[in-house]
Amino acid sequence: MKLKTLILVALVIAGLQSHGQYANLAGGNMNVITTAVPFLLIAPDARAGAMGDAGVSSSPDIYSMHWNPAKYAVFEKDMSIGLAYSPWLRNLVPDMNLAYLAFHKRINDMSAFAATLRYFSLGDITFTDHEGTELSTYTPNEWAVDATYSRKLTEKLSGAVAARFIYSNLTLGQYVDNRATGPGISIAADVAVYWEDEVNWFRDIDAKFAWGVNISNIGSKTGYSKDNLEKKDFIPTNLRFGPTLTLELDDYNSLAFSIDINKLLVPTPPRYGDSLDPYKITAGMSNDVSVVTGMIQSFYDAPDGFSEEMRELSFAVGTEYWYNKVFALRGGFFYEDKSKGNRKFFTLGAGLRYNVFGLDFSYLIPIDSRNNPLQNTIRFALTFDLGNMSKKTE
Repeated sequence: MKLKTLILVALVIAGLQSHGQYANLAGGNMNVITTAVPFLLIAPDARAGAMGDAGVSSSPDIYSMHWNPAKYAVFEKDMSIGLAYSPWLRNLVPDMNLAYLAFHKRINDMSAFAATLRYFSLGDITFTDHEGTELSTYTPNEWAVDATYSRKLTEKLSGAVAARFIYSNLTLGQYVDNRATGPGISIAADVAVYWEDEVNWFRDIDAKFAWGVNISNIGSKTGYSKDNLEKKDFIPTNLRFGPTLTLELDDYNSLAFSIDINKLLVPTPPRYGDSLDPYKITAGMSNDVSVVTGMIQSFYDAPDGFSEEMRELSFAVGTEYWYNKVFALRGGFFYEDKSKGNRKFFTLGAGLRYNVFGLDFSYLIPIDSRNNPLQNTIRFALTFDLGNMSKKTE
C-alpha cells in the first residue's frame, strides 16, 4: 500500500478534524463530527455488542470500564479477568482487529479497582516511494491503558473516576508533505455515576431499575505532526446516559431492557465559504477552541441550530434474556442520523456461564448491507469470575 493510501486510511480511521472542515467546503448535507483516535468508541465486548452497543446502565460485568466504570462498585465478584477480540472493518482491511484485556478487583464492600488495555491494529501496510519501490512494511497501531477507582456513594448510588493514557502510532515516523510525523499521545479521564434499586412496578414480578451517566475521554488534543504549530485534534469526549429495567420473571428466567443515548462533546464543524472568502465561517462557530470550551460549545454550535444538535444524538436499544443465570440471548439496534455518520444496524448474540467461566458472542447486521464496512462484524469475549463479593465490611 502506497504512503498516500496509508495517509488516506489514517485520515478515515483517525478522523482528523480538518477532514470535516474540507467536507463542509464542498457543501452537502453531511456534517459529521470527526475526532482523532475514534477506536476509543468501538464497543470492545461481545455482551454490549450484542445489545446494540447499549451498556451504560446494564448489570455490571468485567467490561464495565468502557460503558460505565461506576458499575464496578456493585459488581458481585471479588476478582475478574476478561479478554475480548473483534475483527474490525474486514470488508475494507483483511487484518484489522481490536483486542481488549480487563481486570477487576474488589477492595472492600464499598469500593473496587479495575484496569483495562485496549489494542487496535490496522494490519500490515507496505510503504513505497514515489516510484513504487517498496521501502518497508509496518503495522500501524493504537492502544490505550486505563485504570479506575469505583465506590458506593450511598446504598443505591455509586461513582467512579478513571484515568487513561492513549497512544496512536499511525504514520510510523514517515514524512508527509515534507513534515516529520510521530505518534499521537493524549491523557484523558472519565467521570461516571450508576444508580440501581428494586422497584414494585409490576404485580407478581420482581423488578430492578437502574440508570447511568458516563462522560468519557475528557482529555488533551492530539496530533501526528512533530511541528508544534500544527493544529491538533480533539479526542472523542463522549456523553453516554440511559436506563435499564430488569424483570425477574421467575426463579429461572429474567429479561432486561436497556437504552443508551450518546452525544459527542466535541465542537461541530462550522459551514464555510461565500463568494469572496471560501474559508469564512458562514454558519456555526469556530471549532478551534480549547477542550473545555469545546465540550460546552458542543451543545449549541451546530450550523443548523437545535435541529442539528438533536441529530447529533445516537441511540442504542438492547435486550437480554437469561435462563437460570447460565444461558443468555441478546438483541439490539443502533441508530445514528444519516448526516452524522449513518450507522444503523441490528445486533444478535448469546452468552454462556459455567462455574467461573463465561463465553459471549455477538454478530452485527447493518441495515444497508451493500458494501457496508460493518458487514459481518463479530465479537468474542471470555470471562473468568474468581469468587463472589466479599461480605466483610470496611
